[in-house]
This record gives sequence, C-alpha cells and structure tokens, in this order.
Amino acid sequence: MSGTVQGQYIKLEVIGAKNIQVPSKRIPAGIYISTNIDSRRWKSAIGVLSSDESVAWGDTVILSLDASPKLSIEIRASFEFDRMLGNGEVVGKLETSWNALLNHANEPFDISFPPVDGVHPSLTLKAAVLHHCDNQESALLDSIVECEIARVTDVGHERFATYVTCKTVSHLNDAIQHFQLVLDQCPVGHPDRAGALTNVAWACLEGYIRKDFQDIDSITCLFQEALTLCPQDHLNHPLYLYHLTEALNWRYDYQHATTDICESAQLYCKLLPVCQEGTYLCSVATRKNGVDYVIRECNKLPTDASNEGIHIRRVVLELCPLDNQHRPKALDKLAWALISRFEQRGSTDDLDECIQHRREAVSLCSEGHSERDTYLNNLAYSLRSRLHHQGNYDDLKEAISLYEETLRLRPVGHKYRDVSLGNLGGTLLSRFNQQGDVNDINKAISLYREALTLRPPGNPSRDCTLNNLANALQTRFEELDVSEDLNEVIDLYRDSLQLKQHDHPYRHRTLSNLSSALSFRFTQTQKNEDVEEAIRLSQESLEVLPSLHPDRSSSYEWLWEAYLCRYRVQRKSADLLLAVENLGLASRHPTQGFPKRIKNSIHWVRKSERYQHDSALEAYQVCLDLFDSHVMTRSSIISRREAATAFGGTQSLPVDAASCAIRHDDLRRAVELLEQGRGQQWSLASRFRTPLEDLQLASPELADKLSEVNKHLSDAQGSAGSTDRAAADRAATHYRRLQEQWGAVIADIRNIKGFSRFLLPPSYEDLQVAARHGPVIIFVASQFSCSAIIVPTSGELHNVPLPSITLTELKNLKDRFTRAIREASRMSPGELRTDLIVLSRTIWDEIMLPIVNILEHVLKLKRLSRIWLCPTADFTSIPLHAAHPFLTKPDRSGKEPCLEDLYVCSYIPTLSALVRSRQMMKKRVPSSFVAIGQGQPLTGKSKELLAVDSEIELVRTLVPATVSRTTISGDAATRAGALQALEENTWVHLACHGKQDHEQPYNSHFVMKDEPITLLDIMEKDIPHAEFAFLSACHTAVGDKKTPDEVIHLAAGLQFSGFKSVIGTLWEVDDSVAQHVVKAFYENMFKGGVIDCTKAAWALNRATHAVKKLVPLEQRMVFVHIGV
Repeated sequence: MSGTVQGQYIKLEVIGAKNIQVPSKRIPAGIYISTNIDSRRWKSAIGVLSSDESVAWGDTVILSLDASPKLSIEIRASFEFDRMLGNGEVVGKLETSWNALLNHANEPFDISFPPVDGVHPSLTLKAAVLHHCDNQESALLDSIVECEIARVTDVGHERFATYVTCKTVSHLNDAIQHFQLVLDQCPVGHPDRAGALTNVAWACLEGYIRKDFQDIDSITCLFQEALTLCPQDHLNHPLYLYHLTEALNWRYDYQHATTDICESAQLYCKLLPVCQEGTYLCSVATRKNGVDYVIRECNKLPTDASNEGIHIRRVVLELCPLDNQHRPKALDKLAWALISRFEQRGSTDDLDECIQHRREAVSLCSEGHSERDTYLNNLAYSLRSRLHHQGNYDDLKEAISLYEETLRLRPVGHKYRDVSLGNLGGTLLSRFNQQGDVNDINKAISLYREALTLRPPGNPSRDCTLNNLANALQTRFEELDVSEDLNEVIDLYRDSLQLKQHDHPYRHRTLSNLSSALSFRFTQTQKNEDVEEAIRLSQESLEVLPSLHPDRSSSYEWLWEAYLCRYRVQRKSADLLLAVENLGLASRHPTQGFPKRIKNSIHWVRKSERYQHDSALEAYQVCLDLFDSHVMTRSSIISRREAATAFGGTQSLPVDAASCAIRHDDLRRAVELLEQGRGQQWSLASRFRTPLEDLQLASPELADKLSEVNKHLSDAQGSAGSTDRAAADRAATHYRRLQEQWGAVIADIRNIKGFSRFLLPPSYEDLQVAARHGPVIIFVASQFSCSAIIVPTSGELHNVPLPSITLTELKNLKDRFTRAIREASRMSPGELRTDLIVLSRTIWDEIMLPIVNILEHVLKLKRLSRIWLCPTADFTSIPLHAAHPFLTKPDRSGKEPCLEDLYVCSYIPTLSALVRSRQMMKKRVPSSFVAIGQGQPLTGKSKELLAVDSEIELVRTLVPATVSRTTISGDAATRAGALQALEENTWVHLACHGKQDHEQPYNSHFVMKDEPITLLDIMEKDIPHAEFAFLSACHTAVGDKKTPDEVIHLAAGLQFSGFKSVIGTLWEVDDSVAQHVVKAFYENMFKGGVIDCTKAAWALNRATHAVKKLVPLEQRMVFVHIGV
C-alpha cells in the first residue's frame, strides 16, 4: 500500500446489486455482501431480492487502510433472514484492491462478477478516502474462523450448487450428507434446527424432481417440521410456507393425492398475504408453476359437496383476485360444489351463493370469451334450480333467456349443443307447467328429440335425455291427453333406467318418473302389474336417498299417487291411508322448497276432501302454514302477493278450511283458519309494527333487539323488485338472513313466560276480543257450504247455515248486483230501483234474516247495537249492510225494519285488524282535521269532478272550530302534499277519484294533481296517531280477487297504516249527490261538539236514514264503515 494512504480510512458504501441469480436455483431469504481483508470480514445487512433480481442496501462501512492492499468482495445468498446457519451460498466472488475501489472520483461505480447461467451479477459501490476518522467509527471486522456447523453447512451449499449446475448425483449425495451432519448436530430445541431441516429437505427435493431421490414423504415431513418451528411472525415464515407448497405440489404431480394440492392451496392462502409485493419470492410464488399451478390443478378436481370440499373451493377462489384469469373457473367450481350440496340438503343459502358466483363468472367473460357459453349455461341451470325450489317467475324468464343465448353460441356441430338443447327444453317445460302454452311443450319435446339424435347409443349422457324426453311427453299426456305419448314415455323411462348403474346419482329420479307413468297407465288399463311396479319403484327410490335429501319429496309424491290409483280401483282402505300418509310426508319434507310442498299440501287438501278422509283439517292447516312461510321469504309487498297468487285455485283455501272445521263442529278452529288465510298479506306486513310495550316490561333487551331487527326488515322491504337481477338476488339474500335473525329473536321471546304465542297466528281467544263491543259475523263462502259464524261478546260461537245459498248462487247474486248498480247509475234520482230492491230483499231473506234471528232471540241484542260484518269471497262484493225486506208489517202499522234499522253495521277486513285498531286507540293525541280535494287532475288523468271544491268547503264549515282545520285542494293537492297531510293529521276527508286496480290491487290509488297516491304509498306509512278517514271516492273498499280470499283495498290500507275508523265506498260515487250524505254524516258525527272516531258507524247509519228522499238507493248503499 502506498504511503499516501497509510493511516487513512476508506468509506465504502454498498448501494445495490443487479442480475442476482443463485447458482443452486434456491430462493434466498436475502442477499448480503461480504468483504474479506486479511482473514477478517465485514458483512452488509441482508437485503431482500426483488422480482427484477436486484437488491438495494445503502449500507456504509468505514475501514482502515492500514491492512493489506488486497481484498475480496463476495455476493452471498442467505437462506435465513436473521440467525444464519453458515455463510450461505456464493453468488459471486471478486478479488480487488483498495486503489481499484478508489479510482472512481467519489462517484458510484459497478463491479461485475463471473456469470451465473450466462448472466453477470454486478454490484454498485461508492468509495472515498477519509483523512480524519475517530478509531471508534471504523468497523470492527469479524475474524474468519468458522465453527464446525457453519463450515459443514457451507460445504453442503457448495456441493449442492455444483449438483444443480453439473447434474452429478455424487455431488447431491455429498451435499445431503453434509446437510444431514449439520441436522444431526441440531437436535430438537436447537435454534438452527429449522434451517438445517430446510437445507436437507431442499437438496432432497431437487433430487426427487430430477429422479435422483425417491422418498418424497420424508422430504415433506422435513419441510412441515421446519414450518412448525417458524411461527407466523418470524421473518422466515413466508419462505418456509413456500418450501412446503413446493414439496406438496411435486408430490401431487407424481402421486395425485388430492389432499396434497388442497393443503398447498391453503398454504398459498397464508403465503400470498404476507409475501411482500415486488420481492423475488412473491414473483416466484405467483408464477405459472407457483400459485397458478395450484389453482389449475384444484380446478381440475371433481366436485366435492362436503363441507371440506366447499372450504377448499373458497380457498381457491381467495387465490384468484378480480384480475386473475382463473377466477371465472374458480367461481364456477365453487358454484358447482354449492349447488351439489343444495341438491343433497336443500339449503337456500347454498343456492343463492351459487347464483351469485355464477353471475360474477358471466360478468367476467364478455362477448367473444371462449367459455362464455359454459358460464351462461351454468348460471341458467342454477336459476332453474331456484325456480323449482322457490317458484320465482323472474328466475324462469332469465333462465330461458340465458339458455337461448347459450344455444346461439353453440351452433350445429358444437360439441355441447346437445346439452343446450336439453337445458332449453327443460326450461320451456317449466314455463308450460306455469303458463300452459302448448307451443312451449311442443318446442321442448322437439328440442329433446334433437338432443337425443346427438346422443346415440353409447353416449354417456343418453340416459339423461331419454329421461327428460319421457318427462316432457308425460307432461303433454297429463295436461293435453295425447294418449299415444304414454307408452312411449314408459319405454323411454325404461331405456333410461337400464343405462343407469345402481350407484348413479340420479337413478332415483328415473325410478320415481317411471313409477308415475306406470300409475297413469294403470288408471287407463287397470293392469295390476303396472301399479304394483309403480309402488315398488317409488319405494326403491326412497331407499337410496338419505332422510333429508330434497328429492325424497318427489318419491313420496309418486308413492301416494300410486297408492291412490290402486285405491280408486280396488277400494282398499289401507291404500287410502298409505296415500294420505305419503302426501303428508311430501308436504312436510323440510329440505324441499316451499312451492313443491305447497302443491303437495294442496293435493292433500283436495284428496282428503274428495275421499272424506279424517286428515282434511290437518291438511288445510299444513297448507296455510306453508303459504305463510313461503310468502314470508319475499322481501317486497308485491312479490309476496305474486307468491300467494302463483298457485292456481287456492283463493278459496281459507274459506274451504273454515267450512271443513265447521263440518267437524270446530267453530273456533274455523275462525282461526279463516283469519290465518285471509289476513296473510296484512299480518306479514304488520309484524314489523307490533307494539312492544308488554315485551319491554318482560325483557327490555329482547324488545330492543326485536325493534332493531324489525327496523332493518322494514327498511329492506321494497315495493317492487330491482331490474338488476344480481342486485335483486343480493337484496333477497340480505332480506332472508334478516328474516332468520328475526326468527331467532322471536324464538327467544316465545321462551319467556306469557309470550309462548308471540306473533303466532292468533288463537280464538285472541280473536274474540274483536267482539268486545258487539258481535262479529263472519260470512263463509265455500264450495262445500255457505254459512255465517257469529262471534259473540261472550259465550259460545254460533254457526248459522245458509242452506239456500250456494257458491254458484252467490256469484250470480254478485253479478246481478253489478248489473243493477250499473243500470241505476243511468236512472234519474226519482226512478224506482226495482232490481236493487229485489236484490236487497234476497240478501235479507236468504242471508241476513237467519243471522238476525240469532242476534235478536238468542243473543238478545238491543236495537241499534253495533255489529261487525266480516265477509269472505264473493260476500265481499255484496252490500250486506243494505239487506232490507221492503215489506209492510202485518198490522200495516209501518214498514218492516231493515238491517240498518236494527243495528249499526260496520265492516272489517279481518278480526285482527279490528283488534289492532282498538289497541292503537290507547295512543290519543290532540285532534287535527284536513280536507283534501282534487276535482281537476291533469289532463288525461281522469274526468273533472265539479262538486269537489264545494264538498271540501262544506266539510270545513262542519268541523268544530275547536279542532285544528286545514284544507288542501287544486294545485296544492299533489301526491307529496296529500301524503304529508295524511301523516300530520288525525282526521282526514278525501274527495277525489278512486281507482281500483283489479290486476295489481297494490296499485289501486287516489288521483291527485300530479301523481296518484297508491295503496303501496299508504301502506308504507306508519301513522299510529291517525284516527278517522272519510274516503269520498270510488271503489275504495273493493278487494283483491286473486289472493287467497284476501281483502286488499284502499280503505283497508288506511286502516293498516293507522286509521282506526274509515268510511269507504263499494262502487262509483256520484259526487253531485254524495254531498248530501257527507253533510248529514258530519252533522251527526260532530253533534254535541265531541270528536270521537268510534261514532263514525252510528253517524253514517243516521246519515243514510236522513237522506233517503234526497239520495237514490245505490248512492246510499255505496258508503260503508270499516273499523272501530
């Protein structure tokens, strides 16, 4: 060394390195620099190798120049981050001098090392002479004196690197021997044991990959032990995770044990989140042979519907972020696992999640994507499954659309065209079953026949198409009586069954289908062997299915059909018992969807009625309970009605159930069943507005919990579904989960003493409270009998048969009234309404007189006492309150009294509605009155009502001055203004057009200046302080004809929202004469200056008497009182 630098110091800055490749190909924990001077050494920090094979340090060391002028610089790979076992593997070594380092004018410079795999690693340094330096600042160099473990480890690394580059097995054996020697010196508990295990395992793994070492199981065990010694917060943990995945992947590659690739996937789920982005380890882990390999291989695994199998599918999906090319496949694979579990267990959550994933898969595969047809097809399949389970028509429409698009993407010659033909055929068959369009069934059969030609004998899917074609032909035979189809159906089912092995997952379906076809043929031919085989096949299908498999419902279904077919012919009572027993099992099967269970329960009802079986009442109860449960799953008011009307011929279920109970002399049960069936829509909507005062006293915690869930449920309710199907699915799933929370809270509440029936369908004891202030007369109009049930204030119920009234005659009476009202509207006020008089006399003689006899002579009801009329079915369209004998007394002392001379009549939609209104009467606030009038809606909305403004002014003058009064009319009577007025006032008079929507009664509305106020708008309001509403508008108390005997109209909607007492109308109101009734009503209502909504029925009674000479009969009949 020259004298000019003697006694001076050098400041050496290690900036970074590039093109770093480890000769052994191992992934290092990091890279460090070693500077060796006169048998002493300085090491830099261990730097992380980046994905671009560079390292950045920025380490600085001050070294004395008094040492040897020569030095060596090494780039080394460390396989441990903190405590190193040995010195790692040499990446590059270079001999140099201080002068060479200082010959760069204090600027950064690169030095190049010998090539590794043809690439020269390089190091960026910066060196400068320091003339003055405190000795304490200079680095203390370590002595290069290695311990035995370090020396042997370093030899092992050198031998292993040589093996990798030269492929000489002796070098591998030598490396393993050295690494094993080190491991032997690192017993359990030794701090270097994890590193020693890893060195042995990695060398052996490389040998295994090159087929120079055989025992992959021992290799995997070594990696697993090393990982257990390296906790999650350890710096080496990500690298050790990677090591184990490599061993598992290679073992899977050779041995194909599913557990290995699944374990690797789970390890990658732990590795990737802790694998620092931009590092070499991260780049290797995310390459084609890293996580991509794991995802690809997992996606090739067969569908596993077990909990473990689904968990692995979730793990794989977690490995596929949104931009990952494998995500659509991972979504689809998880969806298949979920729908398979659904098919085994019937969990709606699995089905909804499956659809959610398949929607995403489709969204990730735009037009032109090579697998778009597959994902469209699979989404449609899932929607079709949900259709069968839940009966949502939107799913059917979407499934058909998706299948049609899929078929277009699979033209003639496409390898999966046969699949699309069959799938579209099946969905058209489902639409035929719902809508009955013959074109659908014929098209479905045509598609199945084309699919069958593409699946000739020997095709593994031929059995499926044979079964499906047979099913379509059988449906056509059953619905359209195409008799030539039946024998072909049976032959096709037999062919399909012959192709299915005994362990085929869908063999039970073909067994059931063949059973049903044989039963049908037995009804035609009465060949005993057909029905015997049908019974045997259905029993066999049950034997192979687990107790909770959803398809057991179908097996029960066809078994009852077979027994019933045999009973019809052979008349053995045991067959009828077995048929009914299996119908009950099919109706109650817990994992089958509600639509199918409801259909089976309807069959049970009809068969038990037809054959007068003792289980009829039980069948009605099960059917109504299933309807409740099914409708409750729907998140919007309109979708609940759609669900309730989806089953043909069920409108009469509540009244038929009541009739059945009456025939069983169980009048209390009759009232309960009627209430449960008729009040379904209202009771479901009102569950979230249940007063909680009593519960608050018993359990404040549960009361608060229920109140919170009720609010969430109420917020989640929509009046109409979203046009975005994915969003609608998410909303429905969210709603269902809230329902589950609600159910759990309700179950807890029912465990409290005194709350065992909380929010259950009301018992008779609960309902009799409705008759506290006067008897309630329920009119039952059933196909089996027409009668009335009188619910008295106290004492036993009274059944009043109406023998001269049948359902047909009642419908005729309703039609005659409609015609008579229409004719009367064209008459002058002074003309005699002969038809109406005759019809009113008919109501008196055949309906009301037997009831009045009980009220007068048995219940001893006083004149002008209150009575409440609760009509059902076609009774709701007949003005029962207008019953009149139109006769002179025998002594000619005057006219015979009519119903309204005897009693003050009110109507109620349900008993629960009256009970609820009375309960809410406890919450009284100072009265305020608003009169809302809209006689001039925008052009084209409705015709002008000339008398509205004068009616509003008349009402204003009749309201006592002590009451806060407001009027809204003309341009101010808008939708928003009127709704606000409804919410802010306790009394409301509404004069405008009223429109009843017979197709969708929730769209029934009052016409305002701009937009109408619909029944939905009213129902969404919760106005507990509201008291009275006078609806001087047309058709405000006419109900829905499609739901199961449900009363859904504007007046009932106002009562639901909080108004306890409502005046409504049964048909069109003549606004020019209505003012006479209005004037007389309010004069009586406010007589004495008292504001009391319970006087409304009496005031209306007095008003109609007062205006007899001024108002024609049909315009007096039109007004009815509803409520308290």
